[in-house]
Amino acid sequence: MSFVDKSMQVLHEAGYKYTKKRADMLNVFDQEGDYFLNAKEIQQRLETQYPGISFDTIYRNLKLFEEYHFLETSEISGEMVFRKHCNPNMGHHHHFICMNCGKTQAIQSCPVSFFQDQLPGCQIINHTIELQGLCADCQV
Repeated sequence: MSFVDKSMQVLHEAGYKYTKKRADMLNVFDQEGDYFLNAKEIQQRLETQYPGISFDTIYRNLKLFEEYHFLETSEISGEMVFRKHCNPNMGHHHHFICMNCGKTQAIQSCPVSFFQDQLPGCQIINHTIELQGLCADCQV
């Protein structure tokens, strides 16, 4: 079952109705894969199918998708950005995010054990590590 179909099924089982707009919005993220998008970019991709689609509609659905863990969020230059949630089979990892194009790259190593060694008597329960910069293509 596709990402869009699975997501729509979860929403249906939670009592949300199927809307083509929701499915098409999820499809944008499915097609973009490793890229973070802001609300304006989502609006631009859907504008031809849904002229005049409002930011309220977009943000409401983005928050719903985030709540059900279909999307993950970040902040780049003070703006919320969204992308399709990582494949759970990847295991624990972190991300490098290009601040220009939004492309992400997985980082498989995790430095938390170093920090744990620096904090005797403390227990790290959760962490998020995200590196931001320019990818090789955007540095050219």
